[in-house]
Amino acid sequence: MKNNDYPIEKKLRCKLYITLVLYVVIGFVLTLLLGYVFSLSKNPVIVWMYWRMDVLFIFYLIIGFFVIFYYYWKKPWVYLNEIVEATQTIYEQNDHTIALSEPLLEIANQMNQIKMSVLLSKQAVKEAEDKKNELIMYLAHDIRTPLTTVIGYLSLLSEAPDMPTEQRAKYVGIALKKAERLEKLLNELFEITRYNTKTVSLKRENLDLYCLLVQLIDEFYPTLSARGNTAVLDAEENLLVIADPEKLARVFNNILKNAAAYSYPNTEISIAAHKQNTNIVITIQNHGKTISQEQLKDIFEKFNRLDEARLSDTGGAGLGLSIAEEIIHLHGGEIIATSQNDTICFTVTLPVSA
Repeated sequence: MKNNDYPIEKKLRCKLYITLVLYVVIGFVLTLLLGYVFSLSKNPVIVWMYWRMDVLFIFYLIIGFFVIFYYYWKKPWVYLNEIVEATQTIYEQNDHTIALSEPLLEIANQMNQIKMSVLLSKQAVKEAEDKKNELIMYLAHDIRTPLTTVIGYLSLLSEAPDMPTEQRAKYVGIALKKAERLEKLLNELFEITRYNTKTVSLKRENLDLYCLLVQLIDEFYPTLSARGNTAVLDAEENLLVIADPEKLARVFNNILKNAAAYSYPNTEISIAAHKQNTNIVITIQNHGKTISQEQLKDIFEKFNRLDEARLSDTGGAGLGLSIAEEIIHLHGGEIIATSQNDTICFTVTLPVSA
């Protein structure tokens, strides 16, 4: 294995060599100068030193080399102590940067990056924990509402065995409807869990996307016409894609359901599908209240529902769009949402082949 020296080691070695050379040169020059000066003196001590200049020069070298080597031997330990002390501040919950000596600037930058990563990770964990608590609260709300209704009407039926048949049938119908909604919420929760654990497999086959969209529009006709809404399709015929028909139908069903729920009455929902290179791009646009950018960022989050929907006990658990996103990702595609000027647009991009 090739041995690569660290930058600090290279710098220290270069400084050591330069210091030694300079020290020797300075000593040699001083020896010459002192030799010349001593040669002019008649003082016995000076004369004695003059004839022993070589010995003095050796002592000079020994003492100087000892000091220099000791200094450069101790320097790495000083750097090590700096690094050890700096590592203790990496996990501190503050934005104080780590400052080290000039030769350790690269290490200081790396340690600051690590500290920033740690802070961001802790922040992400806290945000995830807060999000989890919020999701549990929302889910508890969505499940408790129909469950409370079911318990309430069943209690009335249990406490009044002689209740009139017509009233009994009404209460049973309400309890059944709420129980079915509760089952739907739990099924959605179970389904999104399966997608998250990657236990869902696709059954790909040749799919005519045009026919699928036409079929979905026909199925939504009663829901749309109840509020005076219409759906218009602009797509090429024989628009083929290799995909899972059932799961892809679920995607567009969820998007259309969303569009139908949030469209202004007597407005048009535009659906377009066209091939672009190796992809097919499908857009579903409706006219409704503009969704803020903050809400758009979380629109595919689990249990996300707009504020007005959250206040009611109708609709799903807010998992429809999250499930749609998971399905599109399994197909290797992309889904995005945009909103401005009282329009909401969902764009789905699918590869033609897997």
